[in-house]
Amino acid sequence: MLTLNDTSLETFRFGDSEEDQYYILINISKNPEGVNLGKLAMADPRRFDAVLNEMGCLLMLSGTEIRELSNRGDVQKEQLHESLFKLARQQGLL
Repeated sequence: MLTLNDTSLETFRFGDSEEDQYYILINISKNPEGVNLGKLAMADPRRFDAVLNEMGCLLMLSGTEIRELSNRGDVQKEQLHESLFKLARQQGLL
């Protein structure tokens, strides 16, 4: 069973708007290096999810989704890594 210490939270921005910011919860036990943006950019769109899975991605959310979860009280922006880990566990993703 994964613990919080087995994960990290990576953020990537692909544009200027909130929806262009992505938050990715990574299983660092599976992939200590985290997300490789070069490899991800070269991935066949039909295999995008599989490539993310190979990189240890447990959960990927946009800035808009994070804002909605925060507004509902499901995550706390000040403790986003821990909040997303707990949410993923509650939702059965871990």
